[in-house]
Amino acid sequence: MVKEEILMEEEEEGKGNLEEEEEEEEEQMQTKNRKCKNVIEEIAEKLKSAVEEVEKIEAAKEIRKLVRKSSFSGKTRSRFAAAGVIPPLVDMLQPCSYSLLAREAALLALLNLASRNERNKIRIVASGAIPPLVELLKFQNGNLKELAAAAILTLSAAAANKPTIAASGVGPLLVQILSSGTVQGRVDSVTSLHNLSTSKEDPKLVLDARAVYPLMNLLKDCKKYSKFAEKTTALLEILSNSEEGRDAITNADGGILTLVQTVEDGSLVSTEHAVGALLSLCQSSRDKYRELILKEGAIPGLLRLTAEGTPLAQERARTLLDLLRDSPPENKFSSSTLERIVYDFAAQVDGTDKAADTAKRLLQDMVHRSMELSMSRLQLRASSCTPSKVQSS
Repeated sequence: MVKEEILMEEEEEGKGNLEEEEEEEEEQMQTKNRKCKNVIEEIAEKLKSAVEEVEKIEAAKEIRKLVRKSSFSGKTRSRFAAAGVIPPLVDMLQPCSYSLLAREAALLALLNLASRNERNKIRIVASGAIPPLVELLKFQNGNLKELAAAAILTLSAAAANKPTIAASGVGPLLVQILSSGTVQGRVDSVTSLHNLSTSKEDPKLVLDARAVYPLMNLLKDCKKYSKFAEKTTALLEILSNSEEGRDAITNADGGILTLVQTVEDGSLVSTEHAVGALLSLCQSSRDKYRELILKEGAIPGLLRLTAEGTPLAQERARTLLDLLRDSPPENKFSSSTLERIVYDFAAQVDGTDKAADTAKRLLQDMVHRSMELSMSRLQLRASSCTPSKVQSS
């Protein structure tokens, strides 16, 4: 009994010590929070009351530093916004009032406040940030232009901001960066254009057909199953809906071939957009585009897509195959006529005598190719599934 009583006393003493430690940790956390809140209020007051530009720059740099290093970055962003730092930071972006150094400091601070904070994104745009950002996109200073592109990307992620940004005339400037910017600048521009062009609820950004050439070059160089390829093909599909866009796709070096390759090797999303662009071409003028698409070897990829793609991609692939036939029937293509379509193409290639054997071989090759591609995609996606950290600027 004595031993049991001793063990019970030790257990109670251990619980008491644990509770004391938890209370002490909570008190330390509260103290740390109070200190952080006080620092935020001091920096905000410094920014708002500063007369000299150098003081404003210093305050902007402190805001960025504190957000980046804070253990509670989410709360810190919200507290800075509540303390009223966004309007004076946006004011520092004005080209006629502040130096390049001041604009850069303000832009970096705003980028960090907007990161992973929807409300702050909306506040920044509501405070009038878009016009000065558009002016910075016109600027020759490469670093400021890249930062402005990053800011447009971040702010365009908020649905409420899209109408304002789309109406600002930012489209042609982002297209310029597609052609001449750094790798990161081009990635940011593609994502911004995608954010602004594919929204179902908000006004669409009017894409210039001049975007086709840099987009096509980027699609050639990237992995066709990547997220970047998905955004790029989505933009090319939009551009394929205009005559100027279709002409640009046709005239781009390897334009149709690149779309065909994306149909073969892309992800479910990028294949859907790529076949959509090809279908748009053929529907606009079958006589003009049919031979061009056939010449690039589109049939195997389209046949595979009728079985493996998304429902929309399957429908588009069947419709396009129907248009590519020598004498398309009036009725829409259905999966039950797949063998007949393959036979028709085989007859064109090898003649009617060998058509049956050729068609059988094509179907077998299609199944074999499909299995190889599926296995390849699984391996690539498995190898690329590594954790990544998104850091503030």
